[in-house]
Amino acid sequence: MNIQTIITMILSYLYGSIPFALVIGIVFYHTDIRKFGSGNPGGSNAGRVLGAKAGLICIILDISKCFVVVELTKLLTGTFDLPPYAIYLSALACVIGHCYSVFMKFKGGKAVSVFFGYILATNFIVFAIVGLFFLAVLKITKYVSLASISCALVMMAITPFFHYGPVGLCVNAVIVLLLIYKHRANITRLRNKTENKITWM
Repeated sequence: MNIQTIITMILSYLYGSIPFALVIGIVFYHTDIRKFGSGNPGGSNAGRVLGAKAGLICIILDISKCFVVVELTKLLTGTFDLPPYAIYLSALACVIGHCYSVFMKFKGGKAVSVFFGYILATNFIVFAIVGLFFLAVLKITKYVSLASISCALVMMAITPFFHYGPVGLCVNAVIVLLLIYKHRANITRLRNKTENKITWM
């Protein structure tokens, strides 16, 4: 790993650390969403606290994090002597930034939106399969958390059949494990049958 890759990862982490939902809540709604709803500084809680429009904007911005990072890293690969696998390391740094933001005392979101941004940037076919699976599980169960965890596991199961390479597959596994870890409270509520269901699908 060269110095260019390390610098790219640091910048990716910082970009991933930007708490879009928190910023939008405070700047445009004068509301700290961490004090309401689930307390999670992510798009889902932003939608719950600030309304559907704000939530959708936050989710799109969070999805854009990994997408932008991966696409920019691709562009820099030839110019700054970055190895091809740098896109996966940059994406991982971005996801870690989202989950453990330096701007929020190393707290953050649950990685669902950045996870989708990552697979959208790395393989559209995988994105389509995982996205459809997410919607199907959500439609059947009405649990966002269960749909998120399930589609992450599906992604890890199918990516060995695509061209991710050793580093990409390792990064996939780390991102999926991180997403599951960030949902540990949701898993407990699912087991206890106390997890909230959506009502809009």
